[in-house]
Amino acid sequence: MGILIFIICLASSVIGGICGIGGGVIIKPVLDAMNIMSVSAISFLSGLTVLSMSVISVFRQRKAHLVELRTGSLLAVGAVVGGIVGNALFQTVKAAAGQDNLVGMVQAIVLAIVTLLTLVYSAFLRQRIPSYQVKNPVACAAIGGIMGILSSFLGIGGGPINLAVLYFAFSMDTKKAAANSLYIIMFSQIASFLTSCVKGTIPEFPWAYLLLMVPAGVLGGIIGSKVNKKISAATTDKLFAGLLCLIIAICVYNACRFAG
Repeated sequence: MGILIFIICLASSVIGGICGIGGGVIIKPVLDAMNIMSVSAISFLSGLTVLSMSVISVFRQRKAHLVELRTGSLLAVGAVVGGIVGNALFQTVKAAAGQDNLVGMVQAIVLAIVTLLTLVYSAFLRQRIPSYQVKNPVACAAIGGIMGILSSFLGIGGGPINLAVLYFAFSMDTKKAAANSLYIIMFSQIASFLTSCVKGTIPEFPWAYLLLMVPAGVLGGIIGSKVNKKISAATTDKLFAGLLCLIIAICVYNACRFAG
């Protein structure tokens, strides 16, 4: 499992912010085969793992982040609020559904839809629709909030839509948007985990898995961020499109699995 997490975090960090493939909804069926994880536990663990990866990548790629301090701060504040809301939304859906498989199916469907929208925009519409430089403080915070909700609710599966929004709202290229997506995910996940601690909703799981998942995620983040700095933006775009297609395929498969 540590190798799987390493590959996931390496891919996420190379392409930056494509944390949909690191989300709980993506890797849960792998652990289902071993009959060891609930949706809550794997979302929590995968979130903690890619949070560790994000911290490493953010510090290694800090020069590629938003240069304007106010904009970055507003996005971060929005992401914190969004992380709290997304965590509450996940707990609400889990309580209403009463079944892990139903929660996983909802996550898989939502992630497939937002990933498909991102693929269509980035592959076909991005060159035709003009991007904008958002400067309104409320709009910046709202953008961070939306990203934070998706990242938290989907177990950091909000990476694809984060990138599409950053493309459009801040006229960013793939590599810069990728770095900022990780930045926002980092803040949203911190808020989500703190909310879980306060509410006492941290799921039960074998803590020994942290010895496999978190170090593997950190190592993947370190290596991936180095690779990210060396490859061209055009190469990143191609990898990005290919990974989006893979995420959509996995989500469709998972949704069918969860539906029984």
